[in-house]
Amino acid sequence: MKAYIRIIILAAVCTLSQSCKKYLDIVPDNVATLDYTFRNRNETEDYLFTCYSTMQHLNEVVKSPGFVYSTEIVYVNNTDFHFFDETGFSLPRGLQTAANPSLNYWDGSNGGQALYQALRRCNIMLENIDKPIDLSAAEKLRWIAETKFLKAFYHYYLVRMYGPIVLIKDNNAIDAPVDVIKRKRASVKESFDYILSLMDEAIPDLPPMIQNQTLEYGRATKVMAMALKAEIMATEASPLFNGNPDYASFKDKEGKNLFSTAVDPTLWEKAAAACKDAITEAEKQSLQLYDKVPAVSVGTVSDKMKDILKLQGLITDRWEQNPELIWALNYGFPYQNFTIPRMTEKSPGLASSVPSNFSVPLSTADLYYTDNGVPMNEDKTFDYNGRYNLQVAGDEDASYIKNGYTTAKLHFHREKRFYANIGFDGGIWFGNGKINEADAYYVQARGETALAGPKSLYATNATAYWPKKLANYLSVYDNVFTASDFKLPLIRLSGLYLLYAECLNEANGPSTEVYTYIDRVRARAGLKGVQEAWSMYSKNAGKPGTKDGLRQIIHQERRIELCFEGQSGWDLRRWKELQDVLSKPVQGWNIYESNPANFYRPQTVYQPVFSIRDYLWPISTNSLIINDNLTQNPYW
Repeated sequence: MKAYIRIIILAAVCTLSQSCKKYLDIVPDNVATLDYTFRNRNETEDYLFTCYSTMQHLNEVVKSPGFVYSTEIVYVNNTDFHFFDETGFSLPRGLQTAANPSLNYWDGSNGGQALYQALRRCNIMLENIDKPIDLSAAEKLRWIAETKFLKAFYHYYLVRMYGPIVLIKDNNAIDAPVDVIKRKRASVKESFDYILSLMDEAIPDLPPMIQNQTLEYGRATKVMAMALKAEIMATEASPLFNGNPDYASFKDKEGKNLFSTAVDPTLWEKAAAACKDAITEAEKQSLQLYDKVPAVSVGTVSDKMKDILKLQGLITDRWEQNPELIWALNYGFPYQNFTIPRMTEKSPGLASSVPSNFSVPLSTADLYYTDNGVPMNEDKTFDYNGRYNLQVAGDEDASYIKNGYTTAKLHFHREKRFYANIGFDGGIWFGNGKINEADAYYVQARGETALAGPKSLYATNATAYWPKKLANYLSVYDNVFTASDFKLPLIRLSGLYLLYAECLNEANGPSTEVYTYIDRVRARAGLKGVQEAWSMYSKNAGKPGTKDGLRQIIHQERRIELCFEGQSGWDLRRWKELQDVLSKPVQGWNIYESNPANFYRPQTVYQPVFSIRDYLWPISTNSLIINDNLTQNPYW
């Protein structure tokens, strides 16, 4: 983004006095400098970038509830040696408290961004947008729209975490009395209504797409806003917020209901319409599913490997090369040193700085379909009960598993996204400095003497599975570690397709339109359509023909397609399925054993802790004391 260094400096300059934080930090204390800040176009644009600055860091995955709370990846570090703030990864262990909440986005502490400060900056921008004398009318409209988009997004982020929130429509006056400053929480409906009204005001004046990617990448567009609006509406329609009986008695101190008490099925219809509008606009702007082999450093490879590289590239290819990308942030993914296994003779020497310990549990590996496009436990041709038994890889497996290597049966005959997204013992790992498939590395994870096996307390992958999707094939882990950067998406076209299918199914049940959009995503993954795959291979052939059955299929499809992208944690939360996922132990292989018969025995890494109360974040006890108009979330 243009003048990115200035953004960081200005963000620090414009961060407001901590004395106001106790009242959501919305009372301006820098009025004397506002005339200077908004005196001309350039200074005003710099302030706009400070409004963006909070958003740019909301995609730091280790501080994202959508990433750390899904247990798609577990981080187990039982030492005093820390590579980063591990607060988020502790949440599934039941360590959240109201006295000192982790990832506190309400107040801005313990890894959480201060979203109410961000909202305050947005309001200051809107209040002063008329001051710069050299700002054109067209730019003024765009900047107002961008600021309203940001206000909507920050409010939405808070609603996803806290449910009913305090709406910051305007900043308080400097001399506002205390009873005005102590604002009350709006209901869930009021919160969503306000967020959507901001989106509707913003969308018409946003540019359809960014034309100057070098200077303006990351700024809001019409496509981005329409896709986000669709997601917001789907979230409002989902079971967590739409007539959730767990919160039927949740009221504020004056007796106002903060949650709806009845399900509104029309919300799904409205969300479906918003999804279709966003898809139409995206395709109008030539967005399409990514389906190409990356052009850099790829030599002689088989057709099977080309398919794997296509599926890897849709995340790790450069943003200007990715026609599927609707929204990604400038903040990149800086954790590839946690996602790539040691595969060369020299790589163990870097274990202290390249720990390779983002661990994928067995439950995530189990999510992926067989190569017939149905779940492992439904596939009539798959030996599900014998999936932990041993099998030796042959010529037909060569692009996926090292020829002659003994590994678990569940690693064979899986869909291509499994091989593109997950690294496993015996699995082929293309790249890491090799450009020809014949020279490709493979993962050796059994026991402490194996290259990728345990090396120290903090350089051990606890499950012997790696999130390969989050590793660029151009990155190299050898005697030095060289990462080829990429930006993790917030919204991709495939996710929008599946969201549309979900909303249609929830509104009216199975239909040709629902199948069409699911099957577009499946076809890119090399799978047959839903109806054909289930009728041919599933023990439950009629599953796609019922609303409940198709819901299960869509949910699993989203979890597979968007795995490791920080989306599943949010989806599982809005579906009210997170409690079921976290009721099961996190398991991996018996990593200290070198004999395959002993290695391939599931071991429990830890038992997650989650209850109904954890669907919403607690407001800190201190905030409740300071503002006695606030009501704590249920069960806290």
